[in-house]
Amino acid sequence: MLVSFVIPHKGREELLERTVASIVAQDYDLSELEITIVTQNTTLASDFQREKELVSINIVFRPDNETISALRNTGVEHSSGHYLAFLDADVVLSANWVKAMLSELEDNTGRVLVSAVQRCENNAPPLEKIRTALSNATIDSEVQFLPGRNLLLKKETFAKVGGFPEHLVTCEDYYFTDRVHELGQLYYSSEADYVHLGEDKNYKELFNKEIWRGQSNLQSVKGRRIPLSELPSFLVPVWILLFAVMTLIASAFLSEEYAMLGLGLFFFPILLYSARLYKIADKQISVIRIAQFYLVYFVARTIGTISGLFKVVKV
Repeated sequence: MLVSFVIPHKGREELLERTVASIVAQDYDLSELEITIVTQNTTLASDFQREKELVSINIVFRPDNETISALRNTGVEHSSGHYLAFLDADVVLSANWVKAMLSELEDNTGRVLVSAVQRCENNAPPLEKIRTALSNATIDSEVQFLPGRNLLLKKETFAKVGGFPEHLVTCEDYYFTDRVHELGQLYYSSEADYVHLGEDKNYKELFNKEIWRGQSNLQSVKGRRIPLSELPSFLVPVWILLFAVMTLIASAFLSEEYAMLGLGLFFFPILLYSARLYKIADKQISVIRIAQFYLVYFVARTIGTISGLFKVVKV
């Protein structure tokens, strides 16, 4: 097999089915592709019989307590391809994804990992448009980090970095792609795209997911270098917490001047990030919507980061 798709999965099967369908719909020789689904569901209603007539599909069942990194590493153990394509179980690839990503990886000998850009539908809610604009802040260029939703690299590259970090519950893609970056360039390409079916649709989903995502924020620092571009993700939650506490204390002691100062400093990074994303989105998204997003995002990340300090992590 030339390309092995590895898909960790838990939960909704209808999204997984659409992910698999987008692989089967690739404008490529399907005999050169294989799919390994590593699921934490106890059963799968779909056995993918129709898809198996076109492409090799292997389903592996794993216990509920394993991290997403462990699922991905298990998937690689069951894969035989020269290239590995890591997908989340809720993405739909453009039909040229395989062809374009192979070309982007092989056309430049310095590249070791590539990814396609995110696309959202025209009727997407504001949160999905914000997420998409944020994901596509830098395209058709080398980047410091790539999210784990769609990645392509050689299997030998994966082996050199020792796979995904199984001790991390979240932030594993930061850790993994940073290790891969030590071997060469990471490239974010607009030659192909994907739609993230599981994108947050409302602020409640955003809040809960960012608390979950933030729990490994500080734990992901261990064992790797931290680029300057990543420092704000660690410093802003501390800033938010510090000035939220300052505002509450000042308000409790009836110090209006210090309460207003604390509140202004609390919102300072939110306003900076909002102005930046408003510009990145070419002013196509309301700045009020963006500010709402960052307010919820940073508060949730702060809660998640703090909660992560008290979690036991296996190394």
